[in-house]
Amino acid sequence: MQRVCFLLKVRQDRITEYRERHAAVWPGMREALSATGWHNYSLFLRDDGLLVGYLETEDFEAARAGMEATEVNARWQAEMSPFFESLDGARPDEAMKPLTEVFHLA
Repeated sequence: MQRVCFLLKVRQDRITEYRERHAAVWPGMREALSATGWHNYSLFLRDDGLLVGYLETEDFEAARAGMEATEVNARWQAEMSPFFESLDGARPDEAMKPLTEVFHLA
């Protein structure tokens, strides 16, 4: 199982709404994530907008490609893009760059 961690930055003026949106993630989005191999997926948000994402998957690139092929993901990404800083024209899911793991205690 591959463990993936990534960072994004939520705009300071959108943090409250971002939290609200993620308290009610669409059922179809949740189902698509599970079906495409996103397991133990968590998002952690610091008060300054630093977002830390973590997931486990057999193949991160395949999981990303699977989500990219879903209609629900296209709608979700379009709605979520304005919440983030520094995407440089990318969707949030495209901007997720995995961090390099340097230690793991199993």
